[in-house]
Amino acid sequence: MANRKLKAIAVDDEQIATTVIKHFCGDIDLIELEKTFNDPQHALKHLNKFPVDLVFLDIDMPGMSGLELCKKIRQDAMVIFITTHKELAIEGFNLDAVDYLVKPFTFERFEKAVKKAWDFLDLRNRDDHNENKKHIFLRADYKLLKITTADIQYIEGLDDYAKIYIENQKTIVTRITLKNMLDKLPKNEFIRIHRSFIIPVKKIDWIRSKTVSVNGQEFPVGDSYSEALATIFQ
Repeated sequence: MANRKLKAIAVDDEQIATTVIKHFCGDIDLIELEKTFNDPQHALKHLNKFPVDLVFLDIDMPGMSGLELCKKIRQDAMVIFITTHKELAIEGFNLDAVDYLVKPFTFERFEKAVKKAWDFLDLRNRDDHNENKKHIFLRADYKLLKITTADIQYIEGLDDYAKIYIENQKTIVTRITLKNMLDKLPKNEFIRIHRSFIIPVKKIDWIRSKTVSVNGQEFPVGDSYSEALATIFQ
């Protein structure tokens, strides 16, 4: 990811906090802080128009908490939560935050969090540009997990979350939409057959009307996905 910088924004209702973040970012070559916001509603409107790689997000804000704002972000942005209450960070990790910072934080701790986000983005980008992916990386269970694509049985979408069912392994739940999930997977090896399901093409047993069988398990085929599914076997 040569010459690539993290594009970031900071959201905190305290002006002094965004000033500190802006100052710290100015001393780190890996990141470019594009804007700061003291109003979470304004930040959300900005994010809906201008994608970023990373959001520094205060948890305890009036009107809309950082946790609520995080759930409303539709793009695949990383989040570093900021809080004065360490116990609130636990829920932040449930939303697959990259890291959390407890106020007041030092420059060294801030830089470590930024480096963690940069390493994750670098790893994700290298994997996304590999046409013959044998593995993908996802954040779940408070860590970055390496998943062998050949072992994926199917993927189920639940709002902004995905459940990845893996052969002989524990099911993984991660915060990602099925659209973004499909973009991570090897092209032509997986197909979305329903608004709630992605399946591996090689594991299809049969297709009948609006139903498809994968390893003996039957799944519905949505009307808007049936043509793409039929094309594979023409």
